[in-house]
Amino acid sequence: QVQLVESGGGSVQAGGTLRLSCALSGDTSSNYYMAWFLQAPGKEREGVAGISADGRNSFYLDNHDTQEGRFTISRDNAHNTLYLQMNSLKPEDTATYYCAARFGRTDSPLQKSQYTYWGQGTQVTVSS
Repeated sequence: QVQLVESGGGSVQAGGTLRLSCALSGDTSSNYYMAWFLQAPGKEREGVAGISADGRNSFYLDNHDTQEGRFTISRDNAHNTLYLQMNSLKPEDTATYYCAARFGRTDSPLQKSQYTYWGQGTQVTVSS
């Protein structure tokens, strides 16, 4: 069993920065793909970024601003922690952010159906 606990959310003004963390506990000896998802009010949960177990490969949602470098996913396997660095935040980034994990690799790292374990979510609110 794996437990995921997110932290680092909060309320910031547009242009601000947040770094979300997700602590993985339980069976940390296995090979876990991990990802960040967001869910805005009234919308479906969507994958924002995923990362391979060794941290060498990362994946981003094509139609999100992550490709402009605003969001960066990383992980520290020595401390069993996943991160999402969020810069230049915009009001439309307001959502609940969830981390997720799955055993083994996947060809669809940003599909929520691929993930077995989920955190409880952390709220990010960006005001204009």
